[in-house]
Amino acid sequence: MYKPSLPSLFAGALALSAFGAFAAPADDARTHFQAIASGDVQILMRGYAENAQFNWIGGPLDGTYTTPEAIRGVWTKFTGAQGPLKVSVDRLEESANPKGSTISANVQFEGKSAIKVRYVLTFRDGRIVSETWQIDPKLAVATAY
Repeated sequence: MYKPSLPSLFAGALALSAFGAFAAPADDARTHFQAIASGDVQILMRGYAENAQFNWIGGPLDGTYTTPEAIRGVWTKFTGAQGPLKVSVDRLEESANPKGSTISANVQFEGKSAIKVRYVLTFRDGRIVSETWQIDPKLAVATAY
């Protein structure tokens, strides 16, 4: 019968704890949604890769943002205008392979008004490389978050 040595047990435990230190893309997406709701632009910006692209479809901020400065600017405008929001997430789904992950979800932000968004985030190396914020007034969102 194989009995692992204490050093090999320690090495295995260390490897598992290191692996557990990395958040899954679905957790990163939830953190992103919560940062939007709380208006924390600093936390939002930590999630983006340097070459990220943000497509905002619909509403007054409609456009494509392709630099960190442009992405920061749109979030600063949005969070400044909206203030703190309540967020609800429904139908969060993750598709993944070794090259990256895509998260899609129905998200509703509630404050001065309800903002219903079909959200798609693409992650590579743990950072957002593509984000689509699709305003969808008919979107069904059921789960409070």
